[in-house]
Amino acid sequence: MRVILSRKGFDSQYGGQPSPIMPDGTLLSLPIPAKNEKNKYSDLKFNDKTILEIIKEIKPDTKIKDNYTCHLDPDLRKDIVHREKGWRPLFGQTYISQGHLLKEGIKVGDLFLFFGTFRQTEWVDGMLKYKNNCPEVHLIFGYLQIGAIYHDLSLLPVELNYHPHAQKRFLLNKNNCIYQASDSLSFSPSRKGAACLNYHDGLVLTKQGYSKSKWKLPEFFREVKMSYHRPGSFRNDYFQSALKGQEFVIEENKYVTEWAKNQIYLGTKT
Repeated sequence: MRVILSRKGFDSQYGGQPSPIMPDGTLLSLPIPAKNEKNKYSDLKFNDKTILEIIKEIKPDTKIKDNYTCHLDPDLRKDIVHREKGWRPLFGQTYISQGHLLKEGIKVGDLFLFFGTFRQTEWVDGMLKYKNNCPEVHLIFGYLQIGAIYHDLSLLPVELNYHPHAQKRFLLNKNNCIYQASDSLSFSPSRKGAACLNYHDGLVLTKQGYSKSKWKLPEFFREVKMSYHRPGSFRNDYFQSALKGQEFVIEENKYVTEWAKNQIYLGTKT
């Protein structure tokens, strides 16, 4: 099983603010804005509020406008929007990033660990706000173990045509792919094959006291190859993660596999 660290969701460039670590520990990854998508932020819901309302609460001067549509991908949270029968967790990739995954030989059984930019929030007079003096960090918010890969989307089951990468603007790109989650994890059958995680300190990649791209990785990572990185990415006391690139593919290694499993165990309940 290979592990792919996949950067997704809001950041300073896409969306202009961090995704919230909700007061109850929910890691609510905010999908990036994109034109010509079917879902508006006002269509998406978490508990009793729309995602648009949450975005505006935590950042009143947000760049996100009422009519903005978004790219709901990876699509891991079933109850975020109305679903038809047959919904499955899916992740789509295209262009250079999909070319990279193809070149690396990603296959059924491999594991995506999705990470993004997050910040702690709290309730203040009934309103959700970013917590003062809490920095932005990179952390792992979800996972998907690959159960099926659709390079030829004419073979995609019709009930999965809701996914953004099954829409016309992506179908015109020959380098377009959808990854479907397995029913359950191969190494932990009691857990779903894809899910969002709940906050745990162990899911934070950023080293405490450092900027978000400077990570604390176990020492054994020094001995394995990670795409978009080189041996020099390890500095004296931190790992400098690549500032560009979405999919960081790690070579197969038993210690990396156990580390990845532990990230999921930390953030889920059986």
